[in-house]
Amino acid sequence: METEGNTGLSGRRLFPSFSSSSGQNTVRPTAIAEQGGESGLFGAQRASAAHVNAFCHLRGTDLRREAARSATLPFSPPSLASPATMAAFHLTTVLFLLLVLFPDSSLADHNYGDALRKCILFFEGQRSGKLPPSQRLSWRRDSALRDGSLAGVDLSGGYYDAGDNVKFGFPMAFTVTLLSWGIIDFGRNMGSELEHALSAVRWATDYLLKATAVPGTVYVQVGDAVADHNCWERPEDMDTPRTVYKVDKEHPGSDVAGETAAALAAASIVFRSRDPSYSRILLQRAVSVFEFADKYRGAYSNSLHDVVCPFYCSFDGYQDELLWAAAWLHKASEDRTYREYIKTNERVLGADETINEFGWDNKHAGINVLIAKEVLMGNAHYLESFKLNADNFICSLLPGTSHPHVEYSPGGLIFKVGGSNMQHVTSLSFLLLTYSNYLSHSNHVVPCGKVSATPAHLKQIAKQQVDYILGDNPMKMSYMVGYGEHYPLRIHHRGSSLPCVSAHPARIGCKAGSRYFFSPRPNPNLLVGAVVGGPNSTDLFPDSRPFFQESEPTTYINAPLVGLLAHFWAHPDPKEFGELG
Repeated sequence: METEGNTGLSGRRLFPSFSSSSGQNTVRPTAIAEQGGESGLFGAQRASAAHVNAFCHLRGTDLRREAARSATLPFSPPSLASPATMAAFHLTTVLFLLLVLFPDSSLADHNYGDALRKCILFFEGQRSGKLPPSQRLSWRRDSALRDGSLAGVDLSGGYYDAGDNVKFGFPMAFTVTLLSWGIIDFGRNMGSELEHALSAVRWATDYLLKATAVPGTVYVQVGDAVADHNCWERPEDMDTPRTVYKVDKEHPGSDVAGETAAALAAASIVFRSRDPSYSRILLQRAVSVFEFADKYRGAYSNSLHDVVCPFYCSFDGYQDELLWAAAWLHKASEDRTYREYIKTNERVLGADETINEFGWDNKHAGINVLIAKEVLMGNAHYLESFKLNADNFICSLLPGTSHPHVEYSPGGLIFKVGGSNMQHVTSLSFLLLTYSNYLSHSNHVVPCGKVSATPAHLKQIAKQQVDYILGDNPMKMSYMVGYGEHYPLRIHHRGSSLPCVSAHPARIGCKAGSRYFFSPRPNPNLLVGAVVGGPNSTDLFPDSRPFFQESEPTTYINAPLVGLLAHFWAHPDPKEFGELG
């Protein structure tokens, strides 16, 4: 992920930036500058058919549209005052006005099954390591096969987090936890896509097992993020340092270790009946990693500050990850020791603090929703405080409430100030849907002042968010690449934006990729299923690589969306939700 500052753009997608020659952080629309006889977005779209790489195909699908996404680079773009840049800026503005003032008036009936298939397929485009024969996104090839060798360990495999080529353990583990939770709660609705969802989980858990194979150590990152973000290279070509970083007894990282334990525990539930021996391995490793995280407490941002910041700093501390891991370990093992741990440490570890978001860094809302299920089902009345916390959080998400934790755009999208907003949309919508199911099964509603949050109401809000992503928005644009008739073509993603190996066998060097980054043309390789950071607070979206907050996909945007799409594939009709309260 890309972040603010001269070091590049890969981290907590909350801050925009490119580094200008003056040292000021500005984002400029250089990727849609005028070129040749046709200009800006319009010319690029006309030229896209000729530009698309015929060799970079998707097996088994009929892709009638071209390229899709991009990535990020801390290059110093041309001056904002240049005629080409100003022309591009005006073209973008005109396009925004045309799309907003004259939109297609119809709202589509969405094919949630197709969206689910593509949402899961995206993870194949993020794979690192030796690709299997079953790889469907064939424009990707093997990469980073020697990861870990600098430390004498095998750390090949896993996922690149976003549009870069670094493997960040913290967001990868959260991605696994949310994918697993989606399968646990909604796997029965995934049909033939369940096997692909299981493969997506296992690709990451195989890596996490490697990263935790040395007792008392968790390998948390592979790749020099600063060097990586100063290059625009295909993962197959990258030659930036593949430095290995770890947390251990002397350099604790309870946050990343706790999330890793949660991921392994959640995945053990997924494979419990499907692969019992693998499930036991995952659970045993989760137990040992949690013990390490709890015994040697500390934030990995303190131990590895210059490495993980500003990319994936642990801004919210490590306490929430310890409770989060204990909750998943209890769910996976049914060992009451973890339940007692949660109750004993509820206040010490701040279960009721900062319940205002849910994502790779802040687990408080997820903790309370997960534990509240036990209370709602009558299994843990002495944890009633977690249900009250969950209720209050859910109320704060409702439009029009007196103390909202989110805003809604004019078009109805959940919006939180910062970057890569779609990560909030999918994760919060996932909590709305899961909690609605827990309430429905226990015959409860949530009193929210003058209104009551019924299960039907929560599901309707979640569905509106999903539909917005798929195209029911003022731009009439699907924010999932490859879904619908109109979707982002210039995503901020290195592999997608550079010619694939079969079309361009010669290596593309670190700085040689810059011309592709700044090109106004659509990406040559379709990263099917990638969901980008999304529009701004006024529902406007610049389809441009340098706008990384809006145009970069991440694994943790897609992960919670898998469960949401599975549910609405099985239950697409709002009438099934009952009366809204």
